[in-house]
Amino acid sequence: MSMQAGDVLAERYRLDDLLAEAGAGRFWRAHDLVLHRPVAVHIIAEDDDRAQPLLEAARRTGPVIDRRLLRVLDAEAADGRCFVVNEWGQGDSLDNLLTREGPLAPRRAAWLVAEVADSLVGAHEAGLAHGCLTPEHVLIDQHGQVRIIGFGVEAALRGLPAGRVNVDEIDLAGLLYCALTGKWAGVSPSALPPAPEVHGEVLRPRRVRAGIPRVLDALCDQVLNPQRETDAPHPSARTIRDVLLEHVGEMTGTHVAVPGVRSTPPPAPPAPPPSSLSTPPPTSSAAPTAVVPVVPAADLEPGPDDAPGPTEVPADPPAGTPAAGQGAGEDEQAGQQDAGLTTTDVRAEEPTADAQRPSTDLPTQAGMPVFHDDDEVDWLRKRSEKPAPPPPLADPTPKPLFAPDPPEGEPVRRPRPGSRAATAPEYWPWDSSQDSGRDPARDSGVRPVGRDTGSWASGSWSEDRWDTGDGFDDTGDQVPGRSWIRLAMIVGICLLVGVAAVAAYQLGLKPPTPGTSEEPTTTTTPSVAPPTPFTDLVADDFDPQGAAPREENPDSVPNVLDGDPATSWSTSTYEQNFGPAGLKTGVGLVIDLGATRAVREVLVTTEGGQTSLAAYVTSDPPTGVSGLTPVGTASGDGELAVELTEPVSGQYVTVWLTLLPQVADGYRGTITEVQVLG
Repeated sequence: MSMQAGDVLAERYRLDDLLAEAGAGRFWRAHDLVLHRPVAVHIIAEDDDRAQPLLEAARRTGPVIDRRLLRVLDAEAADGRCFVVNEWGQGDSLDNLLTREGPLAPRRAAWLVAEVADSLVGAHEAGLAHGCLTPEHVLIDQHGQVRIIGFGVEAALRGLPAGRVNVDEIDLAGLLYCALTGKWAGVSPSALPPAPEVHGEVLRPRRVRAGIPRVLDALCDQVLNPQRETDAPHPSARTIRDVLLEHVGEMTGTHVAVPGVRSTPPPAPPAPPPSSLSTPPPTSSAAPTAVVPVVPAADLEPGPDDAPGPTEVPADPPAGTPAAGQGAGEDEQAGQQDAGLTTTDVRAEEPTADAQRPSTDLPTQAGMPVFHDDDEVDWLRKRSEKPAPPPPLADPTPKPLFAPDPPEGEPVRRPRPGSRAATAPEYWPWDSSQDSGRDPARDSGVRPVGRDTGSWASGSWSEDRWDTGDGFDDTGDQVPGRSWIRLAMIVGICLLVGVAAVAAYQLGLKPPTPGTSEEPTTTTTPSVAPPTPFTDLVADDFDPQGAAPREENPDSVPNVLDGDPATSWSTSTYEQNFGPAGLKTGVGLVIDLGATRAVREVLVTTEGGQTSLAAYVTSDPPTGVSGLTPVGTASGDGELAVELTEPVSGQYVTVWLTLLPQVADGYRGTITEVQVLG
């Protein structure tokens, strides 16, 4: 029964990857050597109690032709094994899609479950059933199409009876509930989180996630909580499919896209889905009509967690208006159910909400959704007339590149308000007519720099303010800004004097006499002590990926700690080397340090050829290495050292061999000594 990657089953199917194990059963991805295509293979022992039911289920479902089913290609019992070969599907399963992206949009969820229900309708009419329909068995392939995995075969592998049509119908509603909320509410077991329950009843989808249409909410509630509707018949897969397809309407935009793959055909502008707020598309009289599930008015009344929108209870309801707490159109469906009317008939006879809303030109692009307060969706329509073009932009006011020339007789620059020149109207240096008795030096813009030197310089000056050279003018007033310059000069001189004093002090120091107290003392950095080997270690073999009993020559394990290089421990001999394509990724040894210690280096002495290893330090005994991070790796022959840049504390050191040297009969690793230093 034991098989490994690379083995050929029935001289035709090469086993490539082990995908899952369930008890004594194995699920493999294999390659058909005759037709050169990938296939899926379920294998159990021939003497297993499930062997004959599995073959019978494969024979019953083999002739079923449906584009969504992954077909049964082969089934046989030989060489002590019973196996079933299925078509291989590549894509994302619904459980992975929900885990990664969250719940789907309501209309996409309805389309996906309607696709699954459509395949089950024909199978149920032929007396066949899936028997174990969960999100794990619904696949969205690389083209965005729905594929169903394990039809009939999965139930037989779990030891379940065949023909469980009633379970399929409940699981269909569970799939819809799961696609809308991300919680699983079906009968068959799934790894997704279960749906919340209150007093033994599954919570309605609208109480788990907001924005779910009422028809989908009522359908899930009727199927998953049948105790509420004792008089209503259990809806079949056909009824579920028809209700979902009627809600979906036009299929454009409902395909679930697979990341990185473009869905076909290309998306077109979405068409308005048929609802109580939009006009339904024309339907043929020969088209099948679906009876909406019976939903009592009491169940549609909003609960504490399902508050109605502001437009659900009008102030003055006209005659024929639905009672408060019911959605638009649902009371007509419930009230006319006994008369045999369908939702299509009701919508064709009653005026739609679109006719009651004012018809106005919508200012946005057609085809976009409009969400109303009553949880219904409308769609924007095209404008009746093209909008007027925007007015042309006004030219900006031109700004001159240069300031305009002053009027005749006025200065180019005026004095700042508050200055002495501005408050002395009798002083205008450019007006020679106001004071003909002034000094020509002042009128020419020349001022004396020093009173005693008699030197002149050109510049601006104020009336009766002559610089005397000491920071004051001839009137005794302080010249503005001169005190700050003097202060800056004083600070600079002080800094220069301080620097010169420090330099002179340093140059005048004499070297200290040896042996005196003046001799400076040097501080030495303490050197890090070299790592030392730990003692009192205990070693054990480590083979978490092997078949029970998991042992790798445990009797010779103490040889790696005895200090004698002549003794050694060896792994088992393998036909294939370790790695992703091999049976295992590695084996090794676990060294118990006796207590938590800081590990700085691991020395491993090997022999026999090129060997690669990784070292792990953990506080608890390891059960595997898939979730651990190695503290270091080494490769070569002889003494291999794994040096840690920083000490790592732990009690258990795992030496994990990832590449074995080749020997005459296969691959085998040998370790003579192991030292752990800290």
